[in-house]
Amino acid sequence: MTLLTKSAAADAVKVIKSNDRVFIHGVGAAPQSLIKAMVDRSDELTNVEIVHLHTEGPAPYSDPQFANNFRVNAFFVGANIRAAVKDGRADYIPVFLSEIPALFRKGVLPLDVALIHTSLPDKHGFCSLGVSVDIARAAVDTAKHVIAQVNPKMPRTLGDALVHVDEIDAFVDVDEFLPEAKPAEITDVDRKIGGYIAEMIDDGATLQMGIGSIPNAVLASLGNHKHLGIHTEMFSDGLIDLVESGIVTGERKIKHPGKIVSGFVMGTQRLYDFIDDNPQVLMLDIAYVNDTSVIRRNPKVTAINSAIEVDLTGQICADSIGPYQYSGVGGQMDFIRGASLSEGGKPIIALPSTTSKGDSKIVPFLNEGAGVVTTRAHVHYVVTEYGVADLYGKNLQQRAAALTAIAHPDHRETLDRAARERFKRV
Repeated sequence: MTLLTKSAAADAVKVIKSNDRVFIHGVGAAPQSLIKAMVDRSDELTNVEIVHLHTEGPAPYSDPQFANNFRVNAFFVGANIRAAVKDGRADYIPVFLSEIPALFRKGVLPLDVALIHTSLPDKHGFCSLGVSVDIARAAVDTAKHVIAQVNPKMPRTLGDALVHVDEIDAFVDVDEFLPEAKPAEITDVDRKIGGYIAEMIDDGATLQMGIGSIPNAVLASLGNHKHLGIHTEMFSDGLIDLVESGIVTGERKIKHPGKIVSGFVMGTQRLYDFIDDNPQVLMLDIAYVNDTSVIRRNPKVTAINSAIEVDLTGQICADSIGPYQYSGVGGQMDFIRGASLSEGGKPIIALPSTTSKGDSKIVPFLNEGAGVVTTRAHVHYVVTEYGVADLYGKNLQQRAAALTAIAHPDHRETLDRAARERFKRV
């Protein structure tokens, strides 16, 4: 196989035509050389639809000057396209993470071109999708044209990550470090939340958690646990120490015992080195990873997810600030439901009691325009730095009381008054 040189990126992206739908690989795998080459052809292109999950790095196709050339339809809104979505130059597709591959495979959103970022091919001709398999596997399987940015610094991950060179139509050679996401600093509030959640996690549990200071605080509090397993849509650096210390072994999992199952990773070079050619890590199609029927088969699934605000009945807004689209539905519902159906499972929503401005995150009503990501019927546990509210089996008045009890003390009187007015409680 002969790799094209980096300068051939302009030639590789000539397959993109006006009115095409183009997939862009996610997180740290966003192929910046191919993105730049595509945008450099903007004067030749109109109405090209771009689809992707969260991507790290610049997203120049979303700039105002290219409004007539490219339009983003994002499955998850990251920082690099929030302004475009807010201004109407881009849009958001609400969908469970587990269902996105089916949009490609069923032809609901057929792909003309997939721009991906892979490792070098091995001696058998297989490249790896590296840090992002998630929906990229389905994109590669279904796109009419697949263009790969091939990078010796992309870790070679296993599972569904392997793509044979025969599946790729054009190769562009690059040699560059992947963007890194440094671990978030753990605050005292995070430590309190992490401590409460750690007490809820049983030995032998299977964990799902994302990135951020609260997941890091939870992981840092698990030093005395045993036989933990991982089945998660993504993980970051915080997991590595638990694996290396023998706390995470996966030996009690039913699905893929002994393996860390994930769809993508996001972190530092230490994380990329950890997953590189590591047979303990299986990077799998997110349609499988986030399938509730798969998740529930593992024991004691403990799913830890975040929220922007929670109302007094337990409705969870996790993707918007009022009408402002901040992120996306993602896999929260997939794992909340999967954990609730797992034998001994615990679905957990964790959040600080207040915003950085001191406003309560537990509110009488969700803000106007806020999206409900997880319904009140699905929520079991809500955790703040003031404790744990167990909502399972509770009526509306009981839920309001439990949530008020873990709200910040400065806001409890207001919440209690709102609950009395709403539920006619005396």
